[in-house]
Amino acid sequence: MKILLFGATGMIGQGVLRECLLDPEVQLVVAVGRSATGAHHPKLREIVHRDMLNYAGMEDALAGLDACFYCLGVASSGMKEADYTRITYDYTLAAAEALSRLNPGMTFVFVSGSGTDTTEKGRIMWARVKGRTENALLRLPLKACMFRPGFIEPMDGIQSRTPLYRRFYKVAAPLFPLLRRALPNQVLSTRQIGKAMLAVAKRGFEKRVLEARDIRAASGSEGNSSPASGKK
Repeated sequence: MKILLFGATGMIGQGVLRECLLDPEVQLVVAVGRSATGAHHPKLREIVHRDMLNYAGMEDALAGLDACFYCLGVASSGMKEADYTRITYDYTLAAAEALSRLNPGMTFVFVSGSGTDTTEKGRIMWARVKGRTENALLRLPLKACMFRPGFIEPMDGIQSRTPLYRRFYKVAAPLFPLLRRALPNQVLSTRQIGKAMLAVAKRGFEKRVLEARDIRAASGSEGNSSPASGKK
């Protein structure tokens, strides 16, 4: 299986990349992003691409792939709606539309969020934009699946690129065991998200919009989380 991965330097993307490289059924991971991951692996091919709205001339690199895991995103805090829309909607649709022409019917997994508003009319800006993005993806000739994780536990030394989030996770780390027991269908690890994406790419899923409990079920792993200690 050949995987295309967007956003491999982010917290979720790092976890997804790790699971892809560990999976014996994955032959190739093509990571596309505005900066390199710094990772080195025989399966990994990196493409540093600055213009996330234009994929002209990249047809050979993007064709013949089985699935795309789209983990590129940005926190909405402090952002104007137009700027957040450009990154969340415009970037995503530019990639998905190009892939739908090159690989019609491929699996396309988009990292959305719990509370996404598919009516596109709610008061919460990020939820409206995510909802608009989901709706547009589901209209394309792709096997599009929306992942809506809730609270995410970083594992295997993975850290958020956002300083505020890093500080939060450092403080919250001792609470993860309690949170997992109290809210098993709300707390997901980066491992579970990566495993679930691979499972959906291999076998599909009965839903096209997966909430946290669905992602957990798709991962096929009940106990693969451990305290976010940063140890591998």
